[in-house]
Amino acid sequence: MANAGDIREHMEVIGADGVHVGTVDHVDGDRIKLTKADSGQGSHEGHHHYISLGLVAEVEGDKVRLSATGANAVTFEEEEGGAG
Repeated sequence: MANAGDIREHMEVIGADGVHVGTVDHVDGDRIKLTKADSGQGSHEGHHHYISLGLVAEVEGDKVRLSATGANAVTFEEEEGGAG
């Protein structure tokens, strides 16, 4: 797991396959809170999503690379306020 202190606001979060997953709002405990702009569509729109720091493989430049692919990382996201 990467050092949470290396993760900064507005960094791009990408999957192991290079697919854009979201943009960092801030680190919240053991999770990365993504901006609402990357909240998804439909019932997911307008909610903050979180990704566990345990999925972070490395921080490189202005990108947070996950150990899971973009599609798989989305299944691990947790919405604020529970499932919607």
